[in-house]
Amino acid sequence: PSAGAHGEFLGCLIIREYHRSKGKNRRVMIVPDSAHGTNPASAAMAGFEVRVVRSNEYGCVDVEELEKMVDEDVAGIMLTNPNTLGIFEKDIEKIVELIHGVDGLLYYDGANLNALLGKVRPGDMGFDIIHLNLHKTFSTPHGGGGPGSGPIGVVEKLVDFLPPPLVEYDEESGRYYLDYDRPRSVGRVKMFHGNFSVLVKTYAYLLRMGGDGLRRVAETSVLASNYLLRKIEKLRGVSLPFDPKRPRKHEFVVSLNPLYKETGVRAIDVAKRLLDHGYHAPTIYFPLIVDEAFMVEPTETESKREIDGFYEALRNVLDEAYRDPEKVKNAPYNMAVGRVDEVRASRPKTMIPSWRVYRRMRG
Repeated sequence: PSAGAHGEFLGCLIIREYHRSKGKNRRVMIVPDSAHGTNPASAAMAGFEVRVVRSNEYGCVDVEELEKMVDEDVAGIMLTNPNTLGIFEKDIEKIVELIHGVDGLLYYDGANLNALLGKVRPGDMGFDIIHLNLHKTFSTPHGGGGPGSGPIGVVEKLVDFLPPPLVEYDEESGRYYLDYDRPRSVGRVKMFHGNFSVLVKTYAYLLRMGGDGLRRVAETSVLASNYLLRKIEKLRGVSLPFDPKRPRKHEFVVSLNPLYKETGVRAIDVAKRLLDHGYHAPTIYFPLIVDEAFMVEPTETESKREIDGFYEALRNVLDEAYRDPEKVKNAPYNMAVGRVDEVRASRPKTMIPSWRVYRRMRG
């Protein structure tokens, strides 16, 4: 798969085929209300009916509600752990028990694996399928249009459904070979070599870091996240939803709703103004369960000096919002272009992916 969402889609196809192989037509995929938007999209593309389980007051899956939703029609559940709030799903063992209790499967969205490297293995938690965002977790820069890579891993009972070919080893000849004879496979989703450059960089990164290095990555990313969170949560106009005393993992989500109510300045305005201070705008309005959501993920690569610089920039923007809200609302000022009409920019009429599509649209 060429990205995380592509891996999700393949995982959903495997879940569908697993149940069909047992003569069952499971129709329902459960997704938390804090999930990445690609989770329900991937499930729907694979033909599932998506049902959303809400989060509890701690920002985790509401297990009591999940228990009411689980029945013989449930094919599986898609989870990110830690979730998009940066909170570890402490009831994961109970969730696994409920889903496996009806022969459902658990899909692990590997987008947040950064926090668990060398600490926890998703398979030990009870997950059956996982995708890894190599372009996020293993050295290749995230964003910028790609390329990405989202390979998946499965438990043994699902191996037969993987796309061909599989790399196998012949003990008699002492040679590796490609096995195309996979009659139960869901079929190919990408050329065999995938986005090869990302795979090579990932392999080199793993060799360079080793097990101890990967554990330091997780520890440093979590430390940086909580250091920055404890500074930001004290700023005027900021609140921390869902169990504010609980440490987060590698990322956290604060709400700028107090700022919006007091000044009319929204999260998108703050993000745009940060551009003028030389910082890339963070993810905003996600997850949807947080009003005026503002997500920060320092990662393991940023120094304390850089993290402190980001904090000072954000503090200055928030202070400015109370002094001169209109200035923040009209940012940015130092970019090649000013505030763009994002609704218009995202419409298909202004985004033509190829010359063929352009000619078709022009008649």
